[in-house]
Order: sequence, then structure tokens, then C-alpha cells
Amino acid sequence: MKCSVVAALLILPLLAAYAAASEVEITSEPSHHIAVENDHLRAFKVEVAPKAATLLHRHRHDYLFVALGESHVVNEVADKPPVELTLADGEVRFVAGNFAHVARNLSDQPFRNVTIELMQDDKMRTAPSRWPAEGGDKEFPGGHVKVLFVRDGARVSTIDLDPGATVPSHHHDGPHLLVAVSDLDIRSDVEGMGPMPGKFKSGDVKWLPGGYTHTVTNVGKSPAKFVTVEFK
Repeated sequence: MKCSVVAALLILPLLAAYAAASEVEITSEPSHHIAVENDHLRAFKVEVAPKAATLLHRHRHDYLFVALGESHVVNEVADKPPVELTLADGEVRFVAGNFAHVARNLSDQPFRNVTIELMQDDKMRTAPSRWPAEGGDKEFPGGHVKVLFVRDGARVSTIDLDPGATVPSHHHDGPHLLVAVSDLDIRSDVEGMGPMPGKFKSGDVKWLPGGYTHTVTNVGKSPAKFVTVEFK
């Protein structure tokens, strides 16, 4: 019995060390491909093959993810029971950071998403909101803008546009990230500048500067859906 106890005491630290060694940073996880990185955020295109799983990887920052296509996954957070998730196309979720996990794809289709880390989370968690408590939602012919949440200084919205529909004129004080949920064929008409066409595939991301007023029109033949992550 004493030998067993001694062996266990010797083995446990080795197991802990092995577990720590097997954990990788998100930047070293093969399913995560960095697309945009700046002072505000770090955006990854993520794709996990059918019936496959990511490596155990750590999220050191609060983050949100945008599901691309319907998904059925298991979230295996270290030292916690696994949780099954069924996600709709375009669904957006916010997750508090500082944990390690494995994402396991249960589907016969690739699990695709865009994961967006909020790099100023430590500073912005307790800072007064830069956004008004109400407002931001817009209904207009052929579409709508819906504010999903404001977290860590970022406002996250989803935009749906029928073919030919236009988001009315609006101003961007600060920069924002555009995440294409569907394929997009859109046109941005910026005040004081000419029309700017934009074609994006589902999962594409684009970082856009602030300080301009514009409209956005769906010039394609299919409904357009995208997500914006705005900063002041």
C-alpha cells in the first residue's frame, strides 16, 4: 500500500507536467489560421475536419466566434465536463477567456468559424461602455441590423440584406471588422468618395478604418449576411 501511495505521489506531478506540455498556444493550433491582428483584436479562420478535433489550446483573451454553417461540436474544457453544442449558420457567441479546451467536430461536414480575440479585454472589462445603452438596431426595406451584444469595448452586430436592399447612411467613428457569413457581393457608397465594390467568400474577414459615413447595398442575387465588430 505504501509503495502504491509513493508511486502515485511521484506519477501525479509527471502527469501534470505532461498535460501542461501538451497544451499549445492558439497561434500554434493547426486548425486556427490568423487572418487579422492589431491592437484591438486577433481574428482566426478556423476549420476542423469532419469527426476530427483541435489540439488542446489556450485562450488567453475573451473572444467571440461566428459559426459558418450548421455545426455540431463538443467543447472539452480542461478540468470540466464536455458540453455538446449545436450551432446555427451565422450564430455568434461570446466566451470569457483564460482557459484551455479541445473542440471536437461530431459532424460529417467541416466545422468552420471565425474566432475573434478581444485584445484589450483586461482594460475594457471594467471600463464604462463607449456605446449607448439603447439604439443601434435598424429595420429598413429588405433588411435589418441587429446589435447582439457589447463586450470589452466592442459592439457586435449582425446584418441581413435582401438582393437590392441598402443599409441606410450611417457613420463609423472608429474601425470595425467585417465577417462574411454568406458569400457577399456588396457596394459601399462613402460620402465624398466613389462607389467601392466588395466581393467576399463566406468566412472572409476585412478590417476597415473609421471616420467615414456610408451606405451598404447588396448588389448580388442572393441574400447577404455578415457580422461587424465595431470599436470606438
